[in-house]
Amino acid sequence: MDDGTATTGDETTVLASDVLRPAQRDAALRVLTDAQAVDGRAAVSEQGRLRLRSSETARAGVTHFLALTGTATGVVGYGQLEVPESAAANPAAELVVAPADRGCGFGRPLVDAVLAEARKAGREHVDFWVHGGHPAARHLAEAFGAELVRELRQMRRTGSQTEEAPLPEGIELRTFRPGEDDAEWLRLNALAFAHHPEQGAWTERDLADRLAEPWFDPAGFFLATRGGRLVGFHWTKVHPASATEPALGEVYVVGVDPAEQGSGLGRALTAAGLRHLTGRDAAAGERGLETVLLYVDADNPAAVRVYERLGFTVHEVDLMYRTAA
Repeated sequence: MDDGTATTGDETTVLASDVLRPAQRDAALRVLTDAQAVDGRAAVSEQGRLRLRSSETARAGVTHFLALTGTATGVVGYGQLEVPESAAANPAAELVVAPADRGCGFGRPLVDAVLAEARKAGREHVDFWVHGGHPAARHLAEAFGAELVRELRQMRRTGSQTEEAPLPEGIELRTFRPGEDDAEWLRLNALAFAHHPEQGAWTERDLADRLAEPWFDPAGFFLATRGGRLVGFHWTKVHPASATEPALGEVYVVGVDPAEQGSGLGRALTAAGLRHLTGRDAAAGERGLETVLLYVDADNPAAVRVYERLGFTVHEVDLMYRTAA
């Protein structure tokens, strides 16, 4: 266990560790919950939240940071850094300061601690996520001379209309079988997203974390096969209703074997998932949801155009800033 502290001034201590005790984890989760209540959106990605919830066990390359006030009597901020195995990929970080403690200078010590950890790992740059483009986080990024390098758009669509998109000849559609399809799905996911810095690097543990989530429903996880071999998938997700929003569907991830690109398989899989989320036939397992969301990189204009034709429009953006370690 790497359990180090970096103290800045007399007021703030930042604890850096690959493992958190239950009380530390719960305090960090409270910071995330409070931030979401004020900001109206999650301050840390789903991946980051899953890693925090299971932080009693170390995960390769992942470090957790707690910003503590005074004599460690209170957690006022949380950060997470992932240093990937590949030297070609930059470490990625997410940070959040408790709403009641913003504007007090707690963000800078967290950033300093993250950068120090990246330097220990021999990395020259760190990519910081700013979810929802939060102004305070953007200001902090600019204060460190960070460069905007990525824009991830959340797009939404309301309504049950779905276009007809038949499956290519020779393709069969079925749903995911937990415990049977795991390894084959991970193989295809890595192949389909070999270019993607997060999705393509999923491990058995990453998949298992999601299969254990309350929202997981194999009936909404569609697999396309050709001759029994998995060649495509559309994993959908349902977000339960909250105090501010009704239940939402999500085009969680759509992947296609590169050998099937151009066949119309991706379009057919997308249509199948949208029917499942928005259709009104309860007997067929359709969910009847009004609104569906998805995430797509702004520098993927082909995908953006496809989703725009399906009626999706930009709802909000996540920004990634890169700075020297």
